[in-house]
Amino acid sequence: MEIATVVKANGGCRRRLLPLKCSVKDYAWGTIGSDSLVYKVYTANCDDRIDSTTKRPYAELWMGTHESGPSYLEEDADGSSGVTLRSWINENPESLGDRVLEKWGCDLPFLFKVLSVARPLSIQAHPDKVLAKKMHKAHPNLYKDDNHKPEMALAYTQFEALCGFIPLQELKSVIRAIPEIEELVGSEETNQVFCISEHDEEKVKSAVRTIFTLLMSAGPDTTKQIVFKLKRRLHMESQERHLTEKERLVLKLEKQYPNDIGVISAFFFNYIKLNPGEALYLGANEPHAYLFGECIEVMATSDNVVRAGLTSKPLDIQSLCSMLTYKLGFPEILKGTRIRPYITRYLPPFEEFEVDICDLPSGASTVFPSVPGPSLLLVIHGEGRMSTDASADEVSVGDVLFVPADTEIQLKSSSDLKLYRAGVNNRFLYSL
Repeated sequence: MEIATVVKANGGCRRRLLPLKCSVKDYAWGTIGSDSLVYKVYTANCDDRIDSTTKRPYAELWMGTHESGPSYLEEDADGSSGVTLRSWINENPESLGDRVLEKWGCDLPFLFKVLSVARPLSIQAHPDKVLAKKMHKAHPNLYKDDNHKPEMALAYTQFEALCGFIPLQELKSVIRAIPEIEELVGSEETNQVFCISEHDEEKVKSAVRTIFTLLMSAGPDTTKQIVFKLKRRLHMESQERHLTEKERLVLKLEKQYPNDIGVISAFFFNYIKLNPGEALYLGANEPHAYLFGECIEVMATSDNVVRAGLTSKPLDIQSLCSMLTYKLGFPEILKGTRIRPYITRYLPPFEEFEVDICDLPSGASTVFPSVPGPSLLLVIHGEGRMSTDASADEVSVGDVLFVPADTEIQLKSSSDLKLYRAGVNNRFLYSL
């Protein structure tokens, strides 16, 4: 594919698509080798012949401008390379469009990823902008930037996650059913939950904050003892009754992360199972842990993560417990809105991003209309031909392309084709 340029022709701006080579992450929780969607996309994207029997985990493919995993321009015809997408945008700021440039400066406001999750990620949250600036200034080695990180995960396979605090009535049932929680935090604190109404939102948040903070702050010896008692009791009770779905999950987590406080804290969170094509979005300061499956993820351009369990990485339990919103209830699941034939849009309540999924049958055509902001395109399956007013190129699995603002794309498939587009939220681009 040809390197994109922004050229003036007949007084107008003609824009080509910019093919990219992207970064991969081998975090321990990733899916091993060729079983990983990340592996399949990455090997196609980088044109490398990687041994399919490799035992390396392929966890995340990063598409964007973040310095922890930058995308690079594809090699020129003369073999030169090494130019990052961010550098190219700095030289071509008009490619972002006026509104994006004014709001976020000379950078993409979103980061696009593919995730292949074989074992649970840490219990974590991402700071808001105010807290991110403080954390980055105090610990720049741990918190790499000063931005917030709202995010959205779109399930490619069935995708499991823990997300947000369960509703109050469910929390009351959990405290009754799991005596180890009261043993760990004390009866005086757990009894608070039974004395408040769900309509008194501030008292509910205060009670949950107290209980959760006491739980997460338990010492290692106490945690080890309580987790052992919990595991032993559930194994014994499984001989006499069917364990609940959450209890079975907790036993699974204990096998993967023995003596971890995150095992017990899982009872506090909603257990989400997304079907392919469903999406989950998360604002700043909301607790979550991705558990299993493959997804396409988009977020504000940040890599700030505050962890508190289910990990061997550094923990910051005090920061996590103090930063959470303690909102209770089941999160909204997005199923997307059909905006034109073959294209479905997922529109979260964040200015930085939205995602379109295009499922194009063999031989069919569609159009991505021009928008006054930049986009990234990822081909996840199939082949086709993509055209703008300046270029026409064949595309296939693993192709990642930067689309400058105000670029209309015509797409025709030569086989069943599936691609994802990440762009700036339309509500922002077209707001008055």
